[in-house]
Amino acid sequence: MNNKPESTSEDRSFFGQPRGLQTLFFTEMWERFSYYGMRAILIYYMYYSVAKGGLGFDQPTAASVMSIYGSMVYLSSVLGGYLSDRVWGSRKTVFIGGILIMFGHIALSIPAGPMALFISILLICLGTGLLKPNVSEMVGGLYSKEDTRRDSGFTIFVFGINLGSLVAPILVGWLGLNYNFHLGFSLAAIGMFLGLVQYWFGGKKYLSKESLYPTDPMEPGDLKKLGVRGSIGLVAFALILILMSLLGKFNLTNFILLLSITAIATPVVYFTIFLTSKKVTPVERKHVWAYLGLFIAAAIFWAIEESGSSVLALFAANQTNNNLGGFKILPSWYQMLNPAFILIYTPIFAILWTKWGKKQPSSPAKFAVGMLFAGLSYLLMVAPVAMFGSSARVSPFWLVGSWAIVEIAEMLISPIGLSVTTKLAPRAFQSQMMSMWFLADAAGQAVNAQVVKLYTPENEIGYFTGVAVVAIVAGLIMFALVKPLKKLMAGIK
Repeated sequence: MNNKPESTSEDRSFFGQPRGLQTLFFTEMWERFSYYGMRAILIYYMYYSVAKGGLGFDQPTAASVMSIYGSMVYLSSVLGGYLSDRVWGSRKTVFIGGILIMFGHIALSIPAGPMALFISILLICLGTGLLKPNVSEMVGGLYSKEDTRRDSGFTIFVFGINLGSLVAPILVGWLGLNYNFHLGFSLAAIGMFLGLVQYWFGGKKYLSKESLYPTDPMEPGDLKKLGVRGSIGLVAFALILILMSLLGKFNLTNFILLLSITAIATPVVYFTIFLTSKKVTPVERKHVWAYLGLFIAAAIFWAIEESGSSVLALFAANQTNNNLGGFKILPSWYQMLNPAFILIYTPIFAILWTKWGKKQPSSPAKFAVGMLFAGLSYLLMVAPVAMFGSSARVSPFWLVGSWAIVEIAEMLISPIGLSVTTKLAPRAFQSQMMSMWFLADAAGQAVNAQVVKLYTPENEIGYFTGVAVVAIVAGLIMFALVKPLKKLMAGIK
């Protein structure tokens, strides 16, 4: 068994990267297969009639549930980061998360109506929160902060994420929409099982011994404090639900609103903790301030990018001509456009960052350019509606073009954000800081859960234009903040 940390520059056995990257690459690939396979058909499962094997939700509710579901998945990363830092260590936390995810997909594979859906949501949200931030944190642990392979390594890691995400909508979508939704969800469960097997055996060989231990283990009395705080939080949440019920306001719409507020408030609380903690040094505190600017930009980006499973999924089903020369395109297959373009772009950007080395643009500059591309992807969707109206079925190439543009933005923001998060993280909050990257996604989707209600055929032009303008303005502001942010980053590229 090899317990030696794989962070030295001599280890180049996996495409020039540490061998431990291979284990984490395939773990995340199978996890994403399960998640994006499920997500490709979930919105259709929710709004298809019961006679067609669905749950019979109305489309706005289904889109709102999709957004808040995605938000809660990433919000739970806070719990995953905390348990890794204080209790289990990253390697064990990831394994437990994978088990919960697998059982979540198994719950969806059982035809038990809305109850099975909500049980599945709970299990997958908790499991993903345990798994995702800690896998990414372990990737960062394979490199020193001076290792110029870091961005390239994270880019390869994101390639693995999107490899699983590419295959899943094709297979799960075909099985779920052509035969039975629950068979599709079963395939997602099998994918997570394969990921767990690979992680268990590969982790023993190629991941460092340090990943078995928490970086900031609990001191005597900490568990009691955690129990008290957790109990207070649960009681407060329960009281809010009781009050809503007494006022006659307890329904799915208002519950989603409550979750949205929670998802937006959580990163505010965490930034406050990081900026005031005595465990954070003055230099690390500057890093956190720099990260705040990147966080806000990332939240706006994810609000656009993640709408592919809600707004664009509805556009694909209702306003796209899916019959081309006798070949029928399943609406769920459009979800493969996201990972497909990532796989196309990844080698280009990996080579680009490696070739430029220390001369490459700073992380804030990459974010600024990415925001502009994100806005342009939504501006493109204005054109078909303006030219043909909201009742016409338009060419699928409009959706292809929109995804092609937004994935350029993702290449400039997602792997770069993962990388810079590990570099700017305070020592005492490494995994919890990685959770902050996923909280940007949670906050963006929480906003989506409310904004998506404005998306109707009559309001499409205003919807796409408004969101695009917000992203482009944010990108211009980010350009103006490049120098101040670089100064706060104190030499970290």
